Amino acid sequence: MTAERPTFSPFWHRVRAMTPRLRPQVQITRQHYRGMRWHVAHDPTTNQFFRLSPIANEFVGLLDGTRTVEQTWELVLSRYGDHAPTQNEIISLLSQLYNSNLLRVDHSPETEQLLGRGKERTKKKVQQQAIGLMYFRVKLFNPDRALAWLEPILRPILNPVGLIAWLVLLIAALATVLPHWNELVNGFGSAVAPSNWGWIMAVFVATKIIHETGHGVICRRFGGQVPEMGVMMLVLLPSPYVDASACWAFESKYRRMAVGAGGMIFELFVASVAAFVWTATRDTGGLAHQLAYNAMLTSGVSTVLFNANPLMRFDGYYILSDLLEVPNLMMRSTGMLNHLAQRYIYRVKNATPPSSVPSEQAILIVYGIGALIYRLFLFVSITLYIMGKLFAIGLILAAWTASMWFILPVGKFVHWLATSPQLAEFRPRAIATSFVLLVAGTLLIGAIPMPDHRTAGGVVESDQTTGLFFGADGFVTKVHARPGDFVKEGEPIITCESPELVAQLQLADAMLAEARSTEQQAVAKNETAGAQVARGRVEAIQAQIAQARGRAERLVVRAPFDGVVVGNDPANFVGSYMKEGKQVCEFVNPANLRVAASLTQSEASWLFELPHDQFSVEMRTLSKIDRFIDGTNVRIVDAGQRQLRHPALAYAGGGTIETEQQTDQRSAPQAKQHLWWVYVDAKDAAQLVGGSAPGERVRLRFTLPRKPWLTQWVDRLQKAIQGRVTI
Repeated sequence: MTAERPTFSPFWHRVRAMTPRLRPQVQITRQHYRGMRWHVAHDPTTNQFFRLSPIANEFVGLLDGTRTVEQTWELVLSRYGDHAPTQNEIISLLSQLYNSNLLRVDHSPETEQLLGRGKERTKKKVQQQAIGLMYFRVKLFNPDRALAWLEPILRPILNPVGLIAWLVLLIAALATVLPHWNELVNGFGSAVAPSNWGWIMAVFVATKIIHETGHGVICRRFGGQVPEMGVMMLVLLPSPYVDASACWAFESKYRRMAVGAGGMIFELFVASVAAFVWTATRDTGGLAHQLAYNAMLTSGVSTVLFNANPLMRFDGYYILSDLLEVPNLMMRSTGMLNHLAQRYIYRVKNATPPSSVPSEQAILIVYGIGALIYRLFLFVSITLYIMGKLFAIGLILAAWTASMWFILPVGKFVHWLATSPQLAEFRPRAIATSFVLLVAGTLLIGAIPMPDHRTAGGVVESDQTTGLFFGADGFVTKVHARPGDFVKEGEPIITCESPELVAQLQLADAMLAEARSTEQQAVAKNETAGAQVARGRVEAIQAQIAQARGRAERLVVRAPFDGVVVGNDPANFVGSYMKEGKQVCEFVNPANLRVAASLTQSEASWLFELPHDQFSVEMRTLSKIDRFIDGTNVRIVDAGQRQLRHPALAYAGGGTIETEQQTDQRSAPQAKQHLWWVYVDAKDAAQLVGGSAPGERVRLRFTLPRKPWLTQWVDRLQKAIQGRVTI
C-alpha cells in the first residue's frame, strides 16, 4: 500500500526560512514499537505528547533556533536520501508539533495560517466535546499531591505478589457467587428499580473514584504525574476521571499497560469484597445486601463490559494499543480506512497511509471496521434505552449524536470533495464516482429486495409429556433405557429391589399360611364363629399381600406409552436407595412434538400480519447446532400473557426474556408474551429430543418475503421503539 511521495510542496516557501526549536521544557523518551525505535516528545507543563520516528526525531533535534527549516531538511536529505521526509511531511510534522504546543516558532501571519494553532486548537477541543455529548468532561482539580501521599501507603502491595493475591481473591469471589447465579441474574430487576436509583448512583460514583484512584496511584508508582481530575458525563451518569496520560512517556509498555489496568484491578477488588458480603447476607437481606449487589453490578459487570472493551476509548483500548504496539489506534485506524477509500475508490495517487508496515496496516483495518460497527450498535442501543426511560432527553441526545457522528462526517467529506488539493486534477471524476456510489448504495439498501430473516428462541415440548417417578422405596439395581432411547409402552426403564419388601412378603405369606391353618381347624371342629374370625384374618392378610405385591411391581418403572426417555439419566441412580415419588426422568411422545416460543407484541406483530403460507421456519437445538429442522405449522395464542412458558426462555436460563420477581417468588416476564407453537414432522422428532431434556433451548429462524434492507431496518426500529419507549 505504498505510494510515490512527491518530494516538493507548493507551500514550502511559507516555512523554509523559519528557525523553530522545541520548547525548553519538552522531554524526549525512547520507546520501541514492533521492533522499531521511536521517540516521544512530552511537555510536562501541558501534558502534550507527540511520537517521532528516528529520522523525524533527528530532524527536530537539529532545529536549534538558528538553523532554518530548509537547512535542516537538506542535512537530513543528504544523510537519508529517499528515506528522508518530504517537504509535505515536514510541514505536517511542524504543524502537529506546533498545535501540540511543543514547538516555539517566530512566524509571520502567513505561517500562522498554515500551521494553524491558537483558536483552531480551542475550536477543535470544543468540537470534540460537542461530538461526544454523551461522554463530555469537566476538569475539577489537581489530585497529584493526594496521590503522592497515598502511593507510599499502597506501595507494599503494588508488586507481583500483590497481583497474585488479587487473582486469588478474585477467583475465590467467583467461586462464592457462581453457585447462586440464578439469584444474581434475577436481582438485576430490583437493582435498576427507581427505588434503588439513589443507592446505585452513590455506589457507582464511589467505585469509580476508587477506579480512577487505581490509575493515578500506579501512574505515580512508576514516576508519572497526574495533573487533572474531573467529572465525565458517561451517558448522563456522572463518573470521575483522572488524566494519567503521563504513562504514555514510559519506556516499558508493560508499565503503560499496568496503568491502564490499574483502575479495573482496584474496582474488581471492590467487587470481590462485595461478593463475599452479598453471599453472607443472602438470608438476612437488608441494605447491606443490596449495596453489595450494587457494588458487584457497577464494579464487576460495568468494568468488564465497558472499561475492558477495546472498541471504546477506555482502559481496554489503551491496553490493547500497548499490547499490539500500535499507538493512537483509533485515529490511525480511521485514517487507514480513509486512505483505502482515497486510493482504491478515488484513485488518489499521492495518498499516504498512516502506516507502511503490512502487519500494522492489517491491525488498523480490522480495528477500524470493528470500531465502526460497534459505534453504530452503541448509538442505537443507548439511544433506545434512554428513550425508554426519558423519552424527551433520549430524543435530543439521539438527534445531536446522529448529527455529530454521521451528518458532520458527511459534511467533511463534501468539503474534502470540493476543496481537496489531492483531487485538483480529477475533481469531476471524483464527484462522478461519489454520485455513482450514492446511487448504487441507495438502490442496494432501498430498492433491491433482500432476504428478510427474523429469529426467536424456544423450548422443546410435546403434546404428550409426563414425568416418571419411583413407585416404591428401594435400591436401583438395573437400568434398561438411557436418555434418547425409544421405549414401547409397558417396557421397563429402571428396576429396583427392596429387601425390606421381600421380607414383608415372606412374613405375610407365613402369616397367611398360619391363618388358613387356623381356619381349617375351626371348620373341622365345626366352630362357626372361630371359622369366621379366621376367614376374616385370611382376607386381611391377602389384602396386605396384594398391596405389597403391587408395591413390588412398582419397583419396576415402565413406559406409560410409546416414547423417548429424556432429562435425567436413570443410570445415575444405580446403587442408590430411592424414596417413593422421586422423579426418575421425563418421558415424551416424539410423534406429537412441538417447539414452544414466546415473543412480545412488537416482536411478534408480523406473525399476526402475514399468512402462514408466506413465511417458513427452520430450527436447531443448541446441543446440535449443525442440524436444521423445518417447522411444518405455526399456531399462535392471540392473547398476551404475563407467564413464563419455561425457565429456559428467561435470562437466568440462557434465554432472552427479561423477568421480574413476583410476590409469590416466581419469575414473570416484564412485558406480556404471546405464546405460539411450531410443529415438526415425526421424522424430525428424534433430532429434537434425542439425548436432550424437556426445555432444551431451540433457535428459530423465520424467512419472510423479501424486502429492501431499508424497509427491514425501519420496521425493526419501529418495533424496537414500540417495545421500549414510553412517552
